[in-house]
Amino acid sequence: MARSVLAGAARVARWADAALSPGRDDDASSDGTPGATGTLSDATARRAAADLGLPAAHVRADWDTARLAGLVEVHGNTARPGWRLRAWDRDDSAVLRGWVALFDAWSLAHPGPEGHEPAAVAEVVSAMPQVLSFLQLSAGPVPVPQLLDLLEQRVTELRTERCEIPYGPQPEPPESPAEDTPPAPLLDWALHALAAVGALTCADGQATLTPLGSWAVWVKLEQICVAAQSPAGNIEQGAEDMLRGCARLRPNAARAEYRAWLAARPVGSAVTELLAAARGDDALLRGLAFEALRVVGAPAEPDVRAVADETHLRPYALLWLAEHDGYDPEDAHEVLTRVEATWLWVDTAAAVADHGEAPLLVRHLESAVQPTVPALLDEVRAVGHPRTVQVLVALAAAHPDPALAKAVRRAAFQVHTGGS
Repeated sequence: MARSVLAGAARVARWADAALSPGRDDDASSDGTPGATGTLSDATARRAAADLGLPAAHVRADWDTARLAGLVEVHGNTARPGWRLRAWDRDDSAVLRGWVALFDAWSLAHPGPEGHEPAAVAEVVSAMPQVLSFLQLSAGPVPVPQLLDLLEQRVTELRTERCEIPYGPQPEPPESPAEDTPPAPLLDWALHALAAVGALTCADGQATLTPLGSWAVWVKLEQICVAAQSPAGNIEQGAEDMLRGCARLRPNAARAEYRAWLAARPVGSAVTELLAAARGDDALLRGLAFEALRVVGAPAEPDVRAVADETHLRPYALLWLAEHDGYDPEDAHEVLTRVEATWLWVDTAAAVADHGEAPLLVRHLESAVQPTVPALLDEVRAVGHPRTVQVLVALAAAHPDPALAKAVRRAAFQVHTGGS
């Protein structure tokens, strides 16, 4: 598939190797070579179009792809074949590396649409790795509205992360045009740009990673996990980034990372950072933050006890305190009220829906304290968790029983509309 995506780029690269190499008699014209920026001059584009029997615009697009994929290298006004072009016929890994380079540069291969703030475009580009990870974890088609919701959440996180509040009174900051830019058109651009490089398909209001795109995202995730296995990979990160880096590790490996991270900073500031991460919108980080706090142990008790009145943190804090007081972890849930246990069930389901696989979400039903699904739905609707609708929609989409899925969708609709 990578060969197919890069076929046009390889064809133009081979043409350039034959027609633009230094020393050829037909290369004497100064406007017949790539410019200093690597773009084709009009004369060269017309010449390649005539030789290849293609429109000049097609040639330019293939040329840009060849540069991004490393099939050609431009030095000054001279184009040279890249090593990947030389290895094209004999080395599949060279082709794959070329495609991965194109995949990494998808926003350059297909620049953002005109009329949008550059800052808004940059935010979407920064947020798309999480969207792609979600597609990879979903292992199938995902409705574009669900991806839009995830994109909006990630953009909000990015804006929050870069927000720095200086000490003392400050004037009101001006509103950023990027924050007024509707994300839907930019998501549409991003999905179609990624489709153009062969990473996904987008049709009928759904996006699906191609096998090639799924492989690439998995490789990226694996690289992150490998980096996280060393304390050097996380020790200098903030709490949120450290927890994300540990999300895919086995429990023992994650605890080793927590210990290394905690050892590098004062306990008080580490606990404050972990609780701040737990207060965020990502339920997975909330659970992981309290796992890290278990590694902290007794020094964290005053802070954990202090947050036990915060709705989002209360179930986690009560479980932490129960275990700290000597409860067996398997029995600690007994300290939760029915409402607290239900809230925790929804929060955990949100983490699974965001980061796990559909079968895991279906199996999560078995962990509910309610004896029947109708009873669970009634109490879930009443508990007031902000992610209730998304969790129920994801569960309905994942459950193989049509009747149960219909009941869950009905409950999601009722929560969404405020009906009964």
